[in-house]
Amino acid sequence: MQSHDFVIRFAGDGGQGVVTSADAFARTAAQVGYHVQTFSTFPSQILGGPTMSQVRISTSLVQSAGDEVDVLVAFNEEAYKDHSEEIRQGGVSIYNSEQFQLPAGSSSFGMRVDELAKSTGNARASNMVVIGAVAWLIDMPLDYIEAFVKKRFNRGRAGDQEIIESNIKAIRLGAEAAKTSGFHVGQLAPPVPPQHRQIMTTGNVAIALGAAAAGLDFYAGYPISPATTILVWMENNLVGKGKFAYQVSSEIEAICALVGAGFAGKKAMTATAGPGLSLMSEGLGLAWMAEIPLVVVDVQRGGPATGLPTKTEQSDLMACMHPAHGDVKLPVIAPGTVEECFYAGAQALNWAERYQGPVIIISEFQQAERTQNIPRPDLAKLKSESRRVYESPDGADNFKRYQDWAGGRELTPMPLPGGEGSYVANGSEHDEIGDTTHMARHHVRLTDRRFAKMKLLNDGTYEAEHSESPVLVMPWGSTKGVAREAYERLRKEGHDVGWAYTMYLNPLPDKLLEILKKKELVIVPELNYQGQWSGLLRWLGVRAESVTQYTGMPFKTGGLTERLAERVRQHGKVKVHA
Repeated sequence: MQSHDFVIRFAGDGGQGVVTSADAFARTAAQVGYHVQTFSTFPSQILGGPTMSQVRISTSLVQSAGDEVDVLVAFNEEAYKDHSEEIRQGGVSIYNSEQFQLPAGSSSFGMRVDELAKSTGNARASNMVVIGAVAWLIDMPLDYIEAFVKKRFNRGRAGDQEIIESNIKAIRLGAEAAKTSGFHVGQLAPPVPPQHRQIMTTGNVAIALGAAAAGLDFYAGYPISPATTILVWMENNLVGKGKFAYQVSSEIEAICALVGAGFAGKKAMTATAGPGLSLMSEGLGLAWMAEIPLVVVDVQRGGPATGLPTKTEQSDLMACMHPAHGDVKLPVIAPGTVEECFYAGAQALNWAERYQGPVIIISEFQQAERTQNIPRPDLAKLKSESRRVYESPDGADNFKRYQDWAGGRELTPMPLPGGEGSYVANGSEHDEIGDTTHMARHHVRLTDRRFAKMKLLNDGTYEAEHSESPVLVMPWGSTKGVAREAYERLRKEGHDVGWAYTMYLNPLPDKLLEILKKKELVIVPELNYQGQWSGLLRWLGVRAESVTQYTGMPFKTGGLTERLAERVRQHGKVKVHA
């Protein structure tokens, strides 16, 4: 019987090719038309420590990393001990018998992985040995992997053919070892290739691509897990006339550079994690007060303080909405998929330019490091907005940058430094032309202006299904996929529940808020202790409560489904439909 879905997990120590193996297997599957998604977790040190990388391949859209494991590849004994309990019944583990031995009769077999790799003349081909074995266990044609190897290593360099041949030999040796083991997990159904062109990317790179497509000019960043790959991408790709990317000496320098660049007319962005966001607090308050467009990406990790640098969490939401002292509530976009990351990167720049202020993109570790094949964005359809630049109609230098604004389609234009209408922008309250003032009427007037501008950001989209139901499930961020799978199971089980979702958390789409306020209960799955999103929803008048997890790991579909079902039953409003 054919299977349409397999979960493969590679586990060992950092430096053993764990992540490389999962990535290669995922790219192999995507190349022939399967849907794939990876999930990795590893310690914060550069080398060593327990590392795991999982790939799920399917003939249909993959929404989560998967629950039970079909095949576990354990590169050492500790990895086997840590992960073997998650192997499904009928699943198999492959272990490196040069490292340890398991008793006969277990659902596992050993391979002398390093020895087999060395026999090819390429000691670095051990990951191809295990990939070949995995392919045999699930009846994936070896041609798929060999085609990937030929494409991957055909780089026009001397020695390419030798590398290709040694890797193909390693694949076949691994498959032969699995064949002689007598184990078989299942038969992978043929792929159902999508009708659209695809790209294979991570959440972090997708954000960078979206921002670049929307006209990003300036990037300043400081390395911090798990946001560093955005900085690396910008240094390699944000090039050309008028483009600038730079690694600064601290997060404080990064936000100050963005304020300066935004003031000078550039579309500016940085990326950081929770500790860096804390250091940017004062600069974000300045950008809000002076009305300077810029974008900060917060890739969440476990906190507070240094916390869990390489684990996932959704605990920065309140800090992102209210990062500075005083009356501040920033626009927040929280993409829930790798594809949404691309559009979040573009929309955040558009929002910053439109309302002339700072915008936060909030992502998280599991999404930053996730590799997934997504529809290739159509750049011709991508909207790119830019602020209006002030030009004096009569040459007079009497422009009032901070005049009253009570609504309308556009804000007053922004002058460029040294040009017509130039003004001072500092962190103090100011009058119409930007001069510092402590008069109450100006503080009231401009506080009203700063919050009124949020009305310009009213184009956020949302999802709503079975909204007539008394109870809705509403995830945020990267819990979207696993929550969607759980919701679909609840519906199949007969629970009268609906679905709501948006990546536009502030401002929340007006029509969605109307739906939410009418519900008896909105259940929010989220990865934090306090239930931050449900707390913010209650502030808006929604009867919301959270189902939380704060282990540093994402939800699993089965466990989340059980917890949601129990909460629905407790509510006492369950209706079973035919």
